[in-house]
Amino acid sequence: MKKITALMLALCLLVGTVGCSSTGNSESGGTDSENTEKFKVGIVTPTLSVSEDEFRGATNMVDKYPDNVVHVTLPENFNTEIETAISQIVSLADDEDMKAIVVVSGQSGLLPALQQVKEKRSDIITMTAPIWDDPDMMSEYIDVNLDANWAKRGETIVKLAKKMGSKTFIHYSFPTHLSKESVAKRRDMMKETCEKEGIEFVEVITPDPQTGQGPAAMQQFLSEDIPRQIEKYGPETNIFGSNCGMYEVILSKALELKYTVAEQCCPTPTQAYPTVMNLEIDEEDSQNFDKINEMISEKAKEADMSGRLGGWPMPMTVFLPEFAVELAMEMVSKDLNKEDVCTSEYLQKFAQDKYGIAVEFEKLKDETDNYQLMIMEQIVY
Repeated sequence: MKKITALMLALCLLVGTVGCSSTGNSESGGTDSENTEKFKVGIVTPTLSVSEDEFRGATNMVDKYPDNVVHVTLPENFNTEIETAISQIVSLADDEDMKAIVVVSGQSGLLPALQQVKEKRSDIITMTAPIWDDPDMMSEYIDVNLDANWAKRGETIVKLAKKMGSKTFIHYSFPTHLSKESVAKRRDMMKETCEKEGIEFVEVITPDPQTGQGPAAMQQFLSEDIPRQIEKYGPETNIFGSNCGMYEVILSKALELKYTVAEQCCPTPTQAYPTVMNLEIDEEDSQNFDKINEMISEKAKEADMSGRLGGWPMPMTVFLPEFAVELAMEMVSKDLNKEDVCTSEYLQKFAQDKYGIAVEFEKLKDETDNYQLMIMEQIVY
């Protein structure tokens, strides 16, 4: 009887050991006490052809967290397929493992999708990085909203230009762009800061690529006008264009005429710099921004332009989608709510810990704590 009892006890221990082992490694996502609960974070972005940076930011997160992050792309004809876009976002809530949804579009019209997600699953964390619906309504219905601090950049760009030695600041734009509130506010802040810093502000209106002969006419105007402006004001001039399509001309002329470009409209090492400087960037290094920045600095040195060109250490349109997913992962895994994370101090520390770069956050309005605007540290090549 003693031998039989001992044998039964041994069998029970063996079964118990095997049972624990299979629970911790099951394909269904069962975890032991040392692992986090299985969950998913959905990220919604434009397609690769519509916005490469935002698409790449999302795929970077899928590569980093293949078991957690689900990437969905919006219809390419967003304006005519808004209902399809909304249904795509809402359908993510059908997955019971989905715990957070991040929407990145730089478009308006998607707030209803996130409202419907909350009606369907109040437990899902909703986040934008960014969308451009009414900020007050977004703060009411969405947990966390992230965007660039467009107006504040009107101050920081001018101040950097002054440090680079600029005495004149030229702002190129066109009517349909200036009709956008964020562009007009940034321009106004640039003008105001120039007055405070003792810099002459010059505004130049180019042909409008959205109503005229397209980007070619605008670029031709810049090619002809920039030399005239530098002849008039000298190389101690900073040139800023409000449109991404301007920068191949602006940067190529800067290398020739030696004026300063403190930042582009969308500050990133991948906008115009690689083309103008003929950088040979391997596919494997396309997201290695430290290496790209080193290449730009070397080319600037060769052109005797060190200290006269600047930007941000990585594209904002890659940073925001990645940062939002990282933040959502943190909120879900640590059971944090929006009040825990929507402070400038928390977000700045989180960015420093994750990316090793300084990012300044501040809320859009005093009453909209969960709508945070960011500016990344500036770099000079």
